Amino acid sequence: MKSLSTKEKSVHINIDSKYYGTIAEIGGGQETARHLFQAGGASNTVAKSISAYDKLFSDHFYNDGQPARYVSEDRLRKMVNYEYDELIKILDDRNPQKFFAFANTVETINFSKTNLGKGWLGIAVEGTDRYHPNLFFIHVRLHENDTLLQQYSLGTLGINLIYGGLFKWEDPRKILLSLLDNLDTSRVEVDYAYVEGPDMGWVDNRLLNLMLVSHDMTPAIIFDNTGRIQHAGDLLYRKNVLLMRGYFRPINNLGMEFLEDSMEIFKLDEDYTPENTIAFCEISLNYLMQGEQLDEKDFLHRVDLLNLMGQSVMISRFERYFELVQYFRQFKLIKLRMVVGLPTFEKIFDSAYYTDLRGGLLEALGAMFQNNVKVYLYPAIDTATGEVIYPTDTYFQGKNSLLWQYLSATGNILLLKSVSTNNLNTTSELISNLIESGDESLKDYLPEKVFEHIMKNKLFEFNSKALK
Repeated sequence: MKSLSTKEKSVHINIDSKYYGTIAEIGGGQETARHLFQAGGASNTVAKSISAYDKLFSDHFYNDGQPARYVSEDRLRKMVNYEYDELIKILDDRNPQKFFAFANTVETINFSKTNLGKGWLGIAVEGTDRYHPNLFFIHVRLHENDTLLQQYSLGTLGINLIYGGLFKWEDPRKILLSLLDNLDTSRVEVDYAYVEGPDMGWVDNRLLNLMLVSHDMTPAIIFDNTGRIQHAGDLLYRKNVLLMRGYFRPINNLGMEFLEDSMEIFKLDEDYTPENTIAFCEISLNYLMQGEQLDEKDFLHRVDLLNLMGQSVMISRFERYFELVQYFRQFKLIKLRMVVGLPTFEKIFDSAYYTDLRGGLLEALGAMFQNNVKVYLYPAIDTATGEVIYPTDTYFQGKNSLLWQYLSATGNILLLKSVSTNNLNTTSELISNLIESGDESLKDYLPEKVFEHIMKNKLFEFNSKALK
């Protein structure tokens, strides 16, 4: 079905909705309010529109005069709550319509184009409880290289959020999927979503944000070690990052050993402090697919088990490591360390993965190994002989041997030999077979808490009947 135009949505909001509310916009003009006023009939819908550009005025209304970040989720929440509470105080007994409060706080690109357009949008919508509205917050990145174009996009996005909030509030998934109506991802990226409220108890924000990745609205999302969705820009800016990619179905002893050993190495770095360093287990979206379908339960199980082991989680659309590095560049990381096993590293050196790049393998490695990036490389085991393989200058053949020598000589690769070799024969295929067969030896490959959780909840098609 064809989506409505921005003007058509604005008319529907003014004429057909049962809602009355406030629009508060900071930093990106009053583009959302403009659409509603130009559509006609806005007096049916808009109680007040405001744009508090002056920081002291903004603090007076939305922060009790206390200094704060103006483009932040906290400021957005205060704006939405203040405006909704004001509707209740002034109009509760005088207006039978339902209430809503929309707000945004946005930084558009400046005249010198030295910043990036980004910001927060949110709406509080009356559902079944007038005095406790449902909240829907998003963070967006504006990709257009012109202030006026970013403002136009912001206005369209605001109307989409209001329209979804008023007509589709019972299902935030529908709101999410309509956010980019009359827009596209070259103009706007939605990289965070969060809902709460008396009617939203059934919503899992992890799945809502997974939709952002699976529908190509953003390339990556992040959960902290408690499972709460975090905005990547707030969490990662000017941080050290330790990252390990894998299936994590489930996290096993070898993976935990890699992470713990790598963190001990990272702690020796002069720029390391516990406060400025974050570790992630990253899962590519491809690893969550069952054929053409995204397995949401499987995704939640993997995240739960990683959180059980105190790990934060990143889900991304990236298939190649250099794409990961390019993604992290926007956050101005202090240093990035990627934990890689030798079998995976051999794939990084395979030129067949880079036929779409004009510079091929060399271009990919140049994008991957930037000044603040290193690979912590772990050995492999020869399954036939049981011998541990530590790559040397002669391990790789031909031109790859020269590339290896260069990366080793420049310190871009740190070969770690401190890890125990007992678990090196662990593979995802082996773990999956042990789970599906209910083999008791599974407990030898998994952390105790992970094994017990899988067994108790019969995760990943665990065959408990086979265990005696």
